[in-house]
Amino acid sequence: MLQPCPMLVQDHAQIVHLLAEMRLEHRDLDTVIHQLATALGRDELQLTRMKKRKLLLKDTIARLESKLIPDLDA
Repeated sequence: MLQPCPMLVQDHAQIVHLLAEMRLEHRDLDTVIHQLATALGRDELQLTRMKKRKLLLKDTIARLESKLIPDLDA
């Protein structure tokens, strides 16, 4: 699924929707990584790529979540 660049998304509703999709993908990757890691004859390259994708998702989710926090001018 082609998603908009997370750093270009400005609308609150878009951010919330994108966060939900990314959290779901992150959870799915966690399951697949666990299954692949315990499989006999596992593909280490594929496992590494999935772990990197999961970390990228985690970082992007954190950035998007910070966009939802309103700026408070002190």
